[in-house]
Amino acid sequence: MAKEKRKWWLILVVAAFIIYIFLAARPISEETILKPRWISSLESDYPISFGETSAAENETSLPFTLGDRYGYVGDNGKFLISNIRKASPVPVYISISENHWAEYEALPSSIQVMNPMDEEVLSVENAKGYPLFLDKRIFIAGSEQNSIAEIGPGGEERWTYDFPAVITCVDAAGGAVLAGTLDGAIILLDSSGTPVFTPFEPGGSRLSIILGCALSRDASRIAVVSGIDEQRFVLMERSGDNYRVIYHEFLGSGFRRPVHVSFVDNDGKVAFEREGGIGIYDIASRACVSLPIQDEIAILDDSGGDNFLFVVTTRRAFKEKRFIVIRYPSSVVINVPFKSDSAFFARRGNRIYLGGDLTMASFELESK
Repeated sequence: MAKEKRKWWLILVVAAFIIYIFLAARPISEETILKPRWISSLESDYPISFGETSAAENETSLPFTLGDRYGYVGDNGKFLISNIRKASPVPVYISISENHWAEYEALPSSIQVMNPMDEEVLSVENAKGYPLFLDKRIFIAGSEQNSIAEIGPGGEERWTYDFPAVITCVDAAGGAVLAGTLDGAIILLDSSGTPVFTPFEPGGSRLSIILGCALSRDASRIAVVSGIDEQRFVLMERSGDNYRVIYHEFLGSGFRRPVHVSFVDNDGKVAFEREGGIGIYDIASRACVSLPIQDEIAILDDSGGDNFLFVVTTRRAFKEKRFIVIRYPSSVVINVPFKSDSAFFARRGNRIYLGGDLTMASFELESK
């Protein structure tokens, strides 16, 4: 009889163990890591690779500015162009994008626009301003910073728009150009330089000024940080032939300098700098979260895909930078300090590029 009882107890224990395995067991969740691809010095141009690169990778290039250096780096870590910015006797300034770059002086008489292969694309004579490369287009911002002109493929002026005040921020996407001004207005121009709607003033602050602005890729939404005491975040959406405010929030007394604003996560979110940290507004859920960050934001990821947002902060007094990775909605998963006078960050899909002083490195987002 005792043996029979032990037998049934054994069966019950085994059965309970099997039920627990099927009901309580959970798969091990994947973790996202940054896998190093290469590291390269701007002085030697001999990258150390941590894996194989394909021929297609060698053909792509990424624009960069890092301290007094600028140029293009291939996806294999080799530099197509690595120039040193001149500081004397006449300071030289740089404007650079994926397709074009140009050097110019404080009062340029002409501007030579180059491509990543160091070939001249066009020359702008009697420029009367500074080159600006946005949305694969070429613009000239007026020397008094109150006008923008688009330049055609032959160096000719397609159109010019004169703003009522000094331009404080500008963005271009979807064939449109967005500008914010010192007197607190935003103006949206179409592809021919014609205003899309009457200049809009967010208002609501003691001092009106537009400190940051961004366009979604199809120009259907506008994000703005405006005003001082109090500062505001405003999100607008296209409605027929006009734009309407769909969200706004007061951000405290705010900054007295330009701030970062970006549409991220395939235009599903807006990331913006706010007093004490970063705000992330989710367009689908219409919810905004605030993530506290102590140091000044030097670089804000303008992609923000794959559920991650990357940030580089700076503490100028100590020459300290921090590389921060945020998992949506507001979890900091990486916070790494590094010493550097300057910093560079870029992102293409799941590939990350980070630079400091004379060193640049590439990483790949990988689930493991």
